[in-house]
Amino acid sequence: MDEIRTALLTRGEELFEKPFEPVQFTGDEAADQLLNDLTGTPHAFVLACIMDRQMKAERAWMVPCEYQKRLGSFGFETLATLSPEDIKGIMAGPPSLHRYPDRMAEFFYLGVRRIADSYDGDASRIWSGSPSSAAVVRRFLEFDGVGPKIGTMAANILAREMKIPMSDLYSIDISPDVHVRRVFTRLGLMPRRSDTELLIFRAREMNPDYPGIFDLPAFEIGRNWCRPKNPLCSECYLSDSCPTAKAQEGDSSAS
Repeated sequence: MDEIRTALLTRGEELFEKPFEPVQFTGDEAADQLLNDLTGTPHAFVLACIMDRQMKAERAWMVPCEYQKRLGSFGFETLATLSPEDIKGIMAGPPSLHRYPDRMAEFFYLGVRRIADSYDGDASRIWSGSPSSAAVVRRFLEFDGVGPKIGTMAANILAREMKIPMSDLYSIDISPDVHVRRVFTRLGLMPRRSDTELLIFRAREMNPDYPGIFDLPAFEIGRNWCRPKNPLCSECYLSDSCPTAKAQEGDSSAS
């Protein structure tokens, strides 16, 4: 277990220390430019986080850009003038911008209202001034439709990818993504069919100062090699330490 923890931690630190590069949220240049502009359109990042549920992430993160196309602007002043019916109509399309357009239109509208009422229209105030990680996560949790998974994901992206300074990283937990759960299970870090709480506390145990540091390394492994079926164990840098990879190697040798 020490070898696995060290390898994941080393990879996590490498990713955290990388210089800032625009995040490829969607693969669409215009959409990614909008989402990366934390000075001009910080609300795009926040609203995209709220949309990121129950559908493919890349499509959910496209929602702000699609609104921009249909409105001709994504300035906050423009968004703040929209009624619930306006937002619902834009979300519905055609084509629909989300798998659950009515519900997500409500969350979108309420997100705009919270940014207007609590942050004077400037979403960057959620993370400005080097706040604690707990404060950042808590502020995201105050948005309707945001739970711990999205809240910690948002804080982790801000700290790791966007290089937003925070006074600590204690409260940024690992996100219970399907890839992360599968990798932690196959690495023997938690039993099969474990609940989300066990995953979170396992990561806290492994690195209390920043549990979320394991999030992207585990996601990378799950996306690239540790597939649900036919995992590419021989290509993974943890194959020598992974009990699942060793078991598969043993089965192959026996056959």
